[in-house]
Parts: sequence; C-alpha cells; structure tokens
Amino acid sequence: MKKKNKEIENLDKREIDEITNHFFDLFTNTNNRIPNVRNIEKIFLPQGILINNTSDEPAIYDLESFIKPREELLTNGMLTNFIEHETFYQTEIFGNIAQRNCNYEKQGELNGEPFSGEGKKLMQFIKINNKWFLSAVIWSDKK
Repeated sequence: MKKKNKEIENLDKREIDEITNHFFDLFTNTNNRIPNVRNIEKIFLPQGILINNTSDEPAIYDLESFIKPREELLTNGMLTNFIEHETFYQTEIFGNIAQRNCNYEKQGELNGEPFSGEGKKLMQFIKINNKWFLSAVIWSDKK
C-alpha cells in the first residue's frame, strides 16, 4: 500500500511541476516567439483567481481580465525578450489539494529598455478526476 501511495505522490509531483513550468512558459516571448497566454485556460480552473500584491493596492484578476492585457503587452512590441522562471520551489500535497511556494526571476525589455526582477509566487492546485489544475496564484515582486 505504501509503495502505491508513493507512486501516486510522485506522479502528482511531476504533474504539478509540468503545470508550473507551463504556467511560467506561457509568457515567454524570446527569440520572436509569440506566446499564447490563452493556454492558461488549459491548466487553470475556470473560476480561478490571480492576484498581484506587489503594490499597496492588490490587482485581482479572473482568467479573462488576466489574459487580455498580457496578450497585448507580450505581442504588441512593448515587452520583448521576456522570460520568467523559478529559482526555488517547495510543493506540499495533501490528498486532492496542493500548494507551491516559489521564488522567481524575470527579465526582458520594456519599451526597448532592459529590466530584470524577482519575487515570490504562491500557487494553489486542486485535483479533479485525477487531473491537477491551478486554482489560484498570488505573487509579489521584490521592491
């Protein structure tokens, strides 16, 4: 029984890793790549929530309000050579829920000027019919 549970736990961790990598990759537009931000709908619950809490006033998004401005920003030439990736993560799984605590770095060119930054994301997952989905992502950039 313990061996079977460990196998399931390893499968769950791999699936959560894949979803997380896919999430970060959604925004990459290096090497003239045109990102398809709308693919977030494949890995997120339709009722999902995303919150940027970098400023004094949090920016709270549902999927549609999150997708639209990022599609424009990543495809209109304002934000180019953008990439964001994890530098540290820790994932906790409990039954059909999971949470990932991660640090990230990002870099790119905004209006032709290079920039870089880092921050922290907390990601929550839910397992439905043996498939994991993101249910919430909250982040804050380092000031």
